[in-house]
Amino acid sequence: MKVLHVITGLGIGGAEQQLRLLLRHLPVHGRVVTLTNPGAVADGIEADGTPVTHLGMTGNRDVGALPRLTRLIRQGGYDLVHTHLYRACVYGRAAARLAGVRPVVATEHSLGEAQIEGRPLSAGTRALYLATERLGTATVAVSPSVARRLAHWGVPAGRIHVVPNGIETARFAHDPAARARARAALGLPADAFVVGGVGRLTPGKHFDRLVRAVATVPEAHLLLVGEGEERENLLRLAAECGAAGRVLAAGAVADPPQRPAKPGAPGAGARPDLPSLLAAMDLFVSASPDETFGLAVVEALAAGLPVRYVACPAVEDLPAGAAPGARRVGGSVPELVGALHEALRTRGDRLPPPEAVRRYDIAHSAEQLLSLYQRAVRGPRPVK
Repeated sequence: MKVLHVITGLGIGGAEQQLRLLLRHLPVHGRVVTLTNPGAVADGIEADGTPVTHLGMTGNRDVGALPRLTRLIRQGGYDLVHTHLYRACVYGRAAARLAGVRPVVATEHSLGEAQIEGRPLSAGTRALYLATERLGTATVAVSPSVARRLAHWGVPAGRIHVVPNGIETARFAHDPAARARARAALGLPADAFVVGGVGRLTPGKHFDRLVRAVATVPEAHLLLVGEGEERENLLRLAAECGAAGRVLAAGAVADPPQRPAKPGAPGAGARPDLPSLLAAMDLFVSASPDETFGLAVVEALAAGLPVRYVACPAVEDLPAGAAPGARRVGGSVPELVGALHEALRTRGDRLPPPEAVRRYDIAHSAEQLLSLYQRAVRGPRPVK
């Protein structure tokens, strides 16, 4: 089967890195088209063996991108087109139809209660999404919560399929040696109590509340993993709260990292990877009130970390007890402070990965997606 994946951009982000992981486990051939920003994840996808084409789209209203994408799909002879993220879904579904490719699967990665991809929802956004959704074959929701939101929007239930995000579970197993190396590289004391947060540093993630909470707990350090518009504001806030020396912004990390061509090549081992950064933490906190899945929480659980979260469908959609190390907390600063103090009092050994982690192994997600591809390409069975 030959599949074209169309995605809005390939900078470091959850949906982008999820696509790379899926490509490593899907037994299909094809190519990736990024409408904009062929960043670090594009480099990783190409290093893994899948070619990436940059369409050069200049903005949401660059309608000239549509014929360019249509031409590329038509020339490629693809059996199926798979779109990811809002702009790619809108343009990709239309281009596939114009190119004569009927099987189109779209994954909805980032639909929250009141936002999509971090932007406020509007009537126009919803109308355009629904109009182009009808051009596709199936819409994939990354969690039952997202499936319910899509149905509430008006997407027919029969067109919605839940295929959860996934991780390469074994890579996140706790490694004490990696913990020591990461702490040394970051300048974190070996015995410090380190609170961690992972994600784009944007206002909607509420990292500012986590900074304020950590600032009131003198024993705690905060390790933020990610990049975004709020980075400097968060560091400034830490200084204003008297915690500049205890708040560290480690930047974004491509996961899995791109392997150097040779073990001794420049950059080999220069920066801790994501499993090592998680190993350096003692508690993981997600203060975001509006999530579509909560992949970072699953990665933290796989690393054996206790987790406190404000919203996480990846945990909340599972049976009770599937993730005993994860606990929902309130999102206010006093509530987060209380969670930090409680974690300090009960600080102990690493936890075993819970059942939730095994359910979210990327190999299972790839199997489900491949089955959906096969049904989409075969088409509906004739009525006897």
